[in-house]
Amino acid sequence: MSTLKKNKRIKRAAQLDLYGDLKPGRGNKKTERGKAKYLGGNGRKTTGICKRVYRRNLKKIRVLENGAVVTRRIPVRLIRAGVIQKPIAQDPFSLPTE
Repeated sequence: MSTLKKNKRIKRAAQLDLYGDLKPGRGNKKTERGKAKYLGGNGRKTTGICKRVYRRNLKKIRVLENGAVVTRRIPVRLIRAGVIQKPIAQDPFSLPTE
């Protein structure tokens, strides 16, 4: 087994720990007709079912990762939750404060 594949697997595992699995979920889309019973109808009838994909709400942002700034596609729910650490924006032509 080559080292390159092992390194890729290690990087992928670290990314999964940070951001979770970004793969889309799968489900069904239902087409119905009729009026609901509680609204005085006969009940809803399913006329068709087809497969669909639930895609993650990803946003491309710059992230601070292991001390380096990298660009990643991150789920918005992680950004809103405050899990993602963004780099501090510095003013141009300013001296670093230490």
